[in-house]
Amino acid sequence: MALAAPSLGSAAFAPFAAVALLAAFVIDDGPLFELFARPGDREDGRLNGLAGFALAATGLALLATVPRVKMPLTAFVAAVLVLAYGNLGGRLADARLDDEFLQTAGFVGAGLVAATVGQLAVANVTGAPAPLARFTFVAALGALVAALLRTAFYERDDPLVMITVGFVLWGVEVLAGPVSPTQTGISIALTVALGYAAYALGTASLAGMLTGVLLLLVAIGLGGFGWAIVLVSFFSIGGLATKFRYDHKAERGVAEKNEGARGTGNVLGNSAVSLVAVVGYAATQTMGHNLGSNLFILAFGGSVAAAMSDTLSSEIGGLFDNPRLITTFKPVPPGTDGGVTWQGEVAGIVGSALVAALAYVLLPLSTEPAALAVLVGGVAGMTVDSLLGATVEGSGLGNQAVNFLATLAGALAAVVAWLPL
Repeated sequence: MALAAPSLGSAAFAPFAAVALLAAFVIDDGPLFELFARPGDREDGRLNGLAGFALAATGLALLATVPRVKMPLTAFVAAVLVLAYGNLGGRLADARLDDEFLQTAGFVGAGLVAATVGQLAVANVTGAPAPLARFTFVAALGALVAALLRTAFYERDDPLVMITVGFVLWGVEVLAGPVSPTQTGISIALTVALGYAAYALGTASLAGMLTGVLLLLVAIGLGGFGWAIVLVSFFSIGGLATKFRYDHKAERGVAEKNEGARGTGNVLGNSAVSLVAVVGYAATQTMGHNLGSNLFILAFGGSVAAAMSDTLSSEIGGLFDNPRLITTFKPVPPGTDGGVTWQGEVAGIVGSALVAALAYVLLPLSTEPAALAVLVGGVAGMTVDSLLGATVEGSGLGNQAVNFLATLAGALAAVVAWLPL
């Protein structure tokens, strides 16, 4: 029905609306009911899951065919097929493999293939260009977004997943530039390899791994490989620093929870600002605002430097004795929020300098003042994190919120430091 949208035009919503009505009010028993019923549907005697899925597709179909709105038909079809065939792939993997990672891989793989084929079919019917590399990239992005959302939502929330994927792909269609076959192939291979390594080494949970690889894919699509490599430096070095002498840190009470595996909240707390910066950069590039583009480049570099600096200062500094509270410089027990050691501070500065060097080499604004500004942003973010830890963390803010504010401070500090230079 999704593939019929180009032929149906403004009536593309009608088949989905009909299915929603049949599922909600007509089909309450028999073979069709058993085919589509989920456990909760049998209790209610109604195909709520199918009805919700069809209603979500109805809404996206309207957005794709209303003249003044016009979501791209390819984005509409990709959103529907990612979830439909992703669910199928996940169920098939679940029936044969008792491994959460492989089940998620089944969802992402099936959704990616179906969405790519669906976009090609729509382009063929409408006579529009059919860039396979771009369609594959968009499908991969949609499949990862859907897989991540499904780790946080219940199965009955599939309609929300489909609508969210549709809007994400719509935004990508507007902001992303041309995507080459090489860019698509390398980006997918890179995200798969790094994602599996993070999950296998225990540096990220399944949801955290999906969040990380999704951020990398967005960075590649909207910025380029240089942006992704800067992010990878934080994910990889930060993850290894967390696992470094983990047992010893656990004995001291300063180790990360869950065996050091970082979840979605932790990944987003450290990377949400950089994600916004990448999207902002793409938007300003589309509008041709060079100054705005430069400011977002600096914000990205400063936020990643702050995340790296804070992570290394905490993970390395936690191995040493005699920490002092940053606000009073009085000795405090290891693991105290806001407690710092000189070894940790040095490690944080080195981490910030590493990101600044990578930003100088890999990001579009490759000047000495920009690199210095990124270094300043990283150290400022690390300091803000310690100050918040000593004052409000625990009583008013959680660790993830503190990480977000620290990376935001790093982004702003990099911009402020660069302007007079």
